[in-house]
Amino acid sequence: MTTARTQPSNTKLLICVVSHFSQWNAQPVMAETIRQRWPEMNVAHLLDFTRLPAELPDADIFVGSVLRQPDFLHAKKLKWVHSTSAGVTQLTYAELRNSGIVLTNASGVFSVPMAEHIIGLMLALARNFPDTVRQQDKAEWSQQMLWDKPQHLGELNGNVLLIVGYGSIGREVAIRAKAMGMRVWGVSRSGKGDLTHAEKIIAARDLNTALPEADYVLLCAPETSETQRLIGPEQFSRMKRGARLINVGRGSLLDEAALIAALEKGTLGGAAVDVTEKEPLPADSPLWHAPNLFITPHTSAVSDRLWLRETELLMELLEQWFDGRELRNRVNFARGY
Repeated sequence: MTTARTQPSNTKLLICVVSHFSQWNAQPVMAETIRQRWPEMNVAHLLDFTRLPAELPDADIFVGSVLRQPDFLHAKKLKWVHSTSAGVTQLTYAELRNSGIVLTNASGVFSVPMAEHIIGLMLALARNFPDTVRQQDKAEWSQQMLWDKPQHLGELNGNVLLIVGYGSIGREVAIRAKAMGMRVWGVSRSGKGDLTHAEKIIAARDLNTALPEADYVLLCAPETSETQRLIGPEQFSRMKRGARLINVGRGSLLDEAALIAALEKGTLGGAAVDVTEKEPLPADSPLWHAPNLFITPHTSAVSDRLWLRETELLMELLEQWFDGRELRNRVNFARGY
């Protein structure tokens, strides 16, 4: 296996993106667009994993969210793996990590829909839309009940939003949050980043010192060994009483038992999660019944424009690949993103 670049005429590109959720499956527009741009390229689009072992041996480029370890062993010529997801934990096993194969991800593809979803979650928590809908289902005019909740109907304006993981998603959220009058603080690994839409950026090691000041804490950090259970009992104990927490990163970032405890005690004013440790979330999970918890079923990144954006990114990367340029979104295996 080698990272030597190829040219379109001697390149086989294999697309295999298969999921139980239909919108995660690669749409025909991706393969069709590549074939139109480079008709001399061998482009194979698999609709399931059945033929993957047979198609991998002569593939130069693999496009997919998952390349299982047993299947990877069939890849004899592979030079580049492009993940159609932003998270790449499932692709960092030792064989791939040590192979010299280039790995890129889809960072940036999901930023706009996720930012809009996050703003929606914050508004839903501030205005208690979940309880409003529940009362509508009962045909009950719930004005007094909604106001009498421990957390009164509030505003986002003037509140501090602490974005843990100030990358492409965090920056898109910051643009929208700042426009609504929120004060945005970012948290990055280094404590450095774009200050265009943020008051300050804090180093990850100083997260605990920033938590008491935040009205909303947003988790959108990548899944790495350093971010496992990033928010647990200690962090909840430091948060401002009545603060809200939103997790759209990975379920592993959050200690779910500690979250439930904070909600039950009322120290946390509310929370919204789009990701959980187990997905799909089991019917017997206590999360379903936690007070003031709003659950969306991992839909923050879902959009009707998803495969147009995925295709645009891949086309840009392919142009860079054939020109011998540095690939955007190249994953650093040491960091895990």
